[in-house]
Formats: sequence, C-alpha cells, structure tokens
Amino acid sequence: MTNLIVEPCGPVLGAEVKGLPLGPDGPDPATAATLRALLNTYKVLFFRDLDLSHAQHLGLGRVWGDLEGHPVIAHVPGHPEILDIRGSEGRVADADGDRAFRAADKWHADVTFRAAPSMGAVLRARELAPPGSGDTLWVDAAAAYDGLDDAVKARIEGLTATHDLLHDFGDRIAPDRRARMAAEFPPQHHPVVRTHPEPGARVLFVNSSFTSRIDGLVEAESRELLRRLLARFRVPEYQHRFRWTPNAVAIWDNRATQHYPVADYWPAKRRMERVTIRGDRPV
Repeated sequence: MTNLIVEPCGPVLGAEVKGLPLGPDGPDPATAATLRALLNTYKVLFFRDLDLSHAQHLGLGRVWGDLEGHPVIAHVPGHPEILDIRGSEGRVADADGDRAFRAADKWHADVTFRAAPSMGAVLRARELAPPGSGDTLWVDAAAAYDGLDDAVKARIEGLTATHDLLHDFGDRIAPDRRARMAAEFPPQHHPVVRTHPEPGARVLFVNSSFTSRIDGLVEAESRELLRRLLARFRVPEYQHRFRWTPNAVAIWDNRATQHYPVADYWPAKRRMERVTIRGDRPV
C-alpha cells in the first residue's frame, strides 16, 4: 500500500527502509500499518537522512502505541518522552575513565526492570562520533533461544529471572535517591523465555544490564546458567551492526532483540535522542 523500498540487512534481522513519507506529526495510517508489519518481520528497521522534528519523532513512536519516559536518563527540555542520550560526555574525563566506560557496555533490552518493559524504541542520531566509531549492534533474541540445545531449553522452561533497576543504574543514581528509586521500581520476575505476542516466537528474555539472577536456583547454579544464556547473544551469526550517519534512525522491537552501543569514540562526543514505546508484561 506504500512505495517504501525495503532492503534486508542479512539472513537474521534488520532491514533498511527508503522512501518513508512523513507528515508534520508522523506517518499516515497506511504507512503506519506497513511499518508495523515490517517490524514484525525484520525486528529492526533502519532509515537514512530522516531529519525528524520532535513532533515527527514522537509521531513515529506512536505508530506502535503510547510512549513513556525514563526514571534515570535525562530528557530533551520540554519533551519528557524524548530521551537525551549523551554517551560518555560528562562521565569520561581521561583514558582510565574511558576504559571503565567501555567495560560497562553490555548487551541489553531496555527497561526490563519495569513490570511491563518497553515494546520498542525509535532512536535518531543527533551528534555523531567520527566515521567508523559509535556503531550499534542488534541481536535476534529468538535466534538466541533457537540456538540452545534441547537439554538447556528443557531446563529453563517455566523458570523466571529477577530484573533489577539498580543492577545496572545503581552507580548512576545518587545515594540519597537509591532507596526511593528501589521502592518505586522494585525488582521484577520475568520469564526466562517469553512468547512474543505478535509473531508468537519464543524469545530468550534475560540480559546483562538488568537480570541479576535466575529465580529458584542456588547462587552458583544461577550464576553459571545465566552466564551460559547471556553468551548466546554474543554469537555473530545472530547479529547486525549498524553504522550511524547524520540523521539516521533505528526502530527496534525490544521484545525480540537486544542491542549494544559500541563506546569506541572518546574523546569525541556522541548524542542520540530516543522515543520509547510502552510495552506489556512478558508471558
């Protein structure tokens, strides 16, 4: 129903989309329906040269539902639903700080510390690092599950895992706020394997940022099983690496993927803006 040009990025996930028509407040209904179908198919959509206004950015996110802010990451002034993601700026002052910043990078799905983690996000490039640095990788969480052997699949069937805001953001929250934030966002217990509500695929749903343990197991067993599961997201055959260009935009399904922003650009700056789409409780 549209004149979009869709070029798959590879055999697993991702597609570059060209010719996206946008009105002042986002896409028209026919284009929105096409985008929803494409995201279900490819899990991550990439666009080049989209100089979005804030209204268009918000409208593009609303193609998939209501939007939400973030309890820790700052937002664009006057736009609480647009996150202002500034990479290492203000957090890295020297080479030692840069090494620590890189070491903190993790494969993750966004805000799984929420009872209803986000459905997805729309990320746009505002200020880029030098060419060849500051890429983002995405990985197919359904492929990560499918790649497990049958014994591991049987072992994790029906298990839940604890997802905790402070597991990743604890060092970014001032000590006097941590107790309040922990009370506002208590740890959540999500299934280790969730069923995607639309394609129906089974998805491995643990991540390095927020998953602190596998429930119901002794600590050593939980740690070893979680290590083994998280290793599946590092398999290159399940991944796609996206090189950012000015005004590039990425839209991803947070239920079906994880991502990894590569922090290889210090002392340069990298600034992105993200709109986050409200999700539902994993089942």
